[in-house]
Amino acid sequence: MRSRITAAALAAALAPSALALTPSAAHAAPAAAPYDFNGDGRADLAIGAPGATVAGQAKAGAVTVVYGSPTGPKTSTRTLLTQNTAGLPGTAEAGDAFGSALASADLDTDGYADLLVGTPGEDGSDTNDGTVTVVWGSASGLSGARTLFSFFSTDYDRYGQALAAGDFDADGDTDVAVGSTGPITLSLVDGPLTRTGAHNGGSGSRDDWWASSYGVTHLSSGDVTGDGHPRVVLHGRALNSDDAATGLADMKIGNYTDWLQKLPAGYVSAVGDIDGDGHDDIAVGNDRETSADPAGGPGGKVTVVYGGPEGPDTGRAPLVLTQDTAGVPGASEPGDRFGSGVSLGDVDGDGHADLAVGAAGENSSAGAVTVLYGSASGLTTKGATSYTQNTPGVPGTSEQGDRFGARVVLADHTGDRRADLSVSAPGENSGDGAVWSLRSTATGPTATGSTSFGPATTGVSTAGAPGYGTALAP
Repeated sequence: MRSRITAAALAAALAPSALALTPSAAHAAPAAAPYDFNGDGRADLAIGAPGATVAGQAKAGAVTVVYGSPTGPKTSTRTLLTQNTAGLPGTAEAGDAFGSALASADLDTDGYADLLVGTPGEDGSDTNDGTVTVVWGSASGLSGARTLFSFFSTDYDRYGQALAAGDFDADGDTDVAVGSTGPITLSLVDGPLTRTGAHNGGSGSRDDWWASSYGVTHLSSGDVTGDGHPRVVLHGRALNSDDAATGLADMKIGNYTDWLQKLPAGYVSAVGDIDGDGHDDIAVGNDRETSADPAGGPGGKVTVVYGGPEGPDTGRAPLVLTQDTAGVPGASEPGDRFGSGVSLGDVDGDGHADLAVGAAGENSSAGAVTVLYGSASGLTTKGATSYTQNTPGVPGTSEQGDRFGARVVLADHTGDRRADLSVSAPGENSGDGAVWSLRSTATGPTATGSTSFGPATTGVSTAGAPGYGTALAP
């Protein structure tokens, strides 16, 4: 049976100070775009390295934020964050995995985006309780932090393994959705969130749709219905199996887990308006073979679900893409992992979201990325382009195990209103990891002038296997 647990209900059983609700604060300024931490109109790039060693603590985790510039992400202007960073709560400890999940929004509406960092391995009331840190944006970038509220720590573990931010309950304030394992797999922390104020309540959901040992493993969000408030795409594993399960939730509804709309099953997703009709569309990546997951595909697949007034547009068939789809570069081969990473953004500036797809298993896990373009009629394979480390102009060399394309991001880091392509390869250099940035043009991403950098360039230790780029955002 599914049920929703509210913070107000829990407060009745606790001391009044434990979960006291406070009135919503007034909005202070027009909200900044997500990931624009210094308010310069360019998206900044957040890179998670949850396997990083910090002060001798293995897998404590680290996050690097590289700020945008007219030429793209600029490593000379960056912020390194760990739980040992001054002003951040907690202490870096072995196995914390700080940086496993990332999200952003202008939570305190001061005109600067803030960063949410998941630390699912943090020990609290029990082992791997998990925590989420809010790091505040400012004119000089990220500084200062607080811990995100955690209402139900005895009812979940790995709190912060998935994150999303938006006005999910349509009350005018930005909320945070948090994935976890255990009886409660999804939590909603009500906004507004401020630097010093008390919390405003929240809720958690028990749901028998998911395998509780996996919980909610990935979150994305967007305005799928076109009504002005975002829905949330949830990923986990189906009950009593390790097969993918994906649903769309309207968290404005009190018992939102009773009203999940089923989506094609996958492990990651991205949301954006591909056809320019005012309804965001959903790209779901499932990189497993059908022998491992019935919803997978030969070499992996991506399914595009078009949005409509009621959520998924039931009058329009989803578009299924593999590397055997006409116009998609390459060929479907076992283990390619096409769909390991997906991102939607307007690469060529034509007003339609385009799709980047990672295939981290391509060529013995060397990896590849494909970019496909949006249009008024939807996603098209015309002009689709593939990139690897062997593409002329892309730094490096494709090597087994690099996993280039494990995560992909389309975001405007230069301020020219075109989304640039960022790609991570967490397996690069025996698990050090690395990130590439390709600037976009009116005809798509160009390898000319592309850059790459690894953990050492941005202050992250290469001891052990940091897995730089395991998380990549926006």
